[in-house]
Amino acid sequence: MTAEGLELGLNSFGEVATGADGPLSDAETVRLLVEEARLAESVGLDVFSIGEHYRRGHNDSATPVLLAAIATATRRIRLGTAVTVLSTNDPVRLYTEFATLDAVSNGRAELVLGRASATDSFPLFGYDLADYEELFEEKLDLFMRLQREETVTWSGRFRPPLVEQRLHPRMPAGGLPTWIGVGGSPNSVLRAARYDLPLMLAIIGGRPQRFAGHVELYHRALAQFGHARRPVAQHSLGIVADTDEEAVETWWTYWQPVVAQLAAERGFYQPTRERYLWEVETGALFVGSPETVARKIAATARNLHLSRFDLKYDVMNLPREARARSIELLGREVAPLVRQLLAKEPIHV
Repeated sequence: MTAEGLELGLNSFGEVATGADGPLSDAETVRLLVEEARLAESVGLDVFSIGEHYRRGHNDSATPVLLAAIATATRRIRLGTAVTVLSTNDPVRLYTEFATLDAVSNGRAELVLGRASATDSFPLFGYDLADYEELFEEKLDLFMRLQREETVTWSGRFRPPLVEQRLHPRMPAGGLPTWIGVGGSPNSVLRAARYDLPLMLAIIGGRPQRFAGHVELYHRALAQFGHARRPVAQHSLGIVADTDEEAVETWWTYWQPVVAQLAAERGFYQPTRERYLWEVETGALFVGSPETVARKIAATARNLHLSRFDLKYDVMNLPREARARSIELLGREVAPLVRQLLAKEPIHV
């Protein structure tokens, strides 16, 4: 792959931003996402993706609605998810929502499907966490059949059967670009290969290089299933600011309380200053000036043979000015520098 082939995108979880008068309301944050997607397009970024969460401070629960609003405010940028919790979605409804989004956006819709690291949606929609694996497998099977077949006859455990069903509006032949999101499970890597789907690595802690084995496993499995090579992408967190010092201090202020809460709720690592600086220097936080972030993206792209890199740029209560500046710098300064760096040593996938 040439340097021009590495795509750069943004991910948002709809986290509440801070304005001049304090934290924005949920409604103001939703409208801000539309503005930020428009800004991302204006600075030349390739993809804008929104997650799916059901907790206080996150405003991304109605992802297809948000993406449809963004579609009417933009013309070029692709619109995706980060990720769609397929286990607690109905595949039929998901198909119709994203077929409609694809029509509204003139062919710009795509999805990343995942099992969910945050499990709030399971009790909310009446699903049992004991069925975590079986839910995802069954619903992925149905969703991909709906995308790849004209009419579907199907039966399973978790929803009523389908008989000679053809949904409308129709997706393009073969369906939409659909990725499998992986947080570290080799079984998820093998599942992506078995379904012949591209791989999105969610790397939010530790050295990104430790996922090199996952990429190698994925490529081997694709070959064994008789599939051609597929793209590999990475989702990580961070911020771009005018200087390294500004980026490090700004992200620390807003990132530390979020990770402290995750540590209490889900056994995540404790966000000490020492651990934070290690993550910035050699781990999975992409925090710094445009040159610092560009060099880190380029190095990671080479190590993992990436086709795409997505930066999750929002974190709870981060000032909206810092969010906007990060988007601007990623598109106008980081992206050109990444292309220059990779032109000297292209990625081969």
